[in-house]
Amino acid sequence: MAMWDSIGQRAIACGEYIAATKCTVRACAEHFGMSKSTVHKDTERLADIDAGLYEKVRAVLGINLRERHLRGGDATRRMYALRRKKKES
Repeated sequence: MAMWDSIGQRAIACGEYIAATKCTVRACAEHFGMSKSTVHKDTERLADIDAGLYEKVRAVLGINLRERHLRGGDATRRMYALRRKKKES
């Protein structure tokens, strides 16, 4: 778990991680050991701290928002495939 001197530093660290890895809020929260709510709040704080980074993060999170139904469908498909495989064996 990382420690920061200020909330602003934490927000920048989260923003840089999301921009670099194109990860989801959940993945960022798990990586830094914090809640999804904290990550969301930190992304909002970026608007006042670093507008350029904020725009990059918003772009990534916008893509994730538009693709989440696809990820959910894929997870459901894998779940039922695993159940079928267990039932057959």
